[in-house]
Amino acid sequence: IDDLAKVDYSLNSFPAVLRPFIDLELKGTVYPSGNHTGPFYVAAPFVIPDQSDSMVYLAFSEYFFQTSSYAYYTAGAFNITIAEETCSYFNISTEIFGSIIPEVREYSVTPYPVMLKLMATEIPIISLQQDSFTVEIQGSMEVFAVLPDSSTQSLFTINMAANTSIAPNIFDQKLMGSLCLNRLQFSLAHSNVGFFEISLLENILSYILQTEVIPSANGK
Repeated sequence: IDDLAKVDYSLNSFPAVLRPFIDLELKGTVYPSGNHTGPFYVAAPFVIPDQSDSMVYLAFSEYFFQTSSYAYYTAGAFNITIAEETCSYFNISTEIFGSIIPEVREYSVTPYPVMLKLMATEIPIISLQQDSFTVEIQGSMEVFAVLPDSSTQSLFTINMAANTSIAPNIFDQKLMGSLCLNRLQFSLAHSNVGFFEISLLENILSYILQTEVIPSANGK
């Protein structure tokens, strides 16, 4: 697939060749590159609805998406760094955080740029629905102050839980999808600036994540 994952799409059984159709059952297991071990989940059988008004039908099971999630989680694909020099909209400093959180203002009197490191702490859970699928992500985000010598100083770490829905559709002969952020929750995990109410951060963090992370994922 790419440098991070590979897919085993070998046949599960001999093709069923009948007069009206040919039925191919492919394995559809995704592995981390260089780590071809046994299946990580049990594949549940499923049946494609009996229809005949189209020439080709493709079906993807939850098993395919579950193994994909495991492979990319193992490869570290869900670890993201957001810094001022790597994105076009990010312009957050310790001064802005300090205007919301007094503890940050007291800890860092001189304003510095801020860097965010996001990490998935568990394998994302993908569930298929009738016309969409949902993704549950557990992760953490560490906030750093970037000092003049390019070194970083950790300010605090928060835990995050996100639930998103993705609805695929075909437009102009292209497979596309619309992404909706259903829920985004935060809790303070560790702080070098002292305890503060995480509710003070929710608005600014929600804005940063929806502006930078979600469009990037949607574009892929």
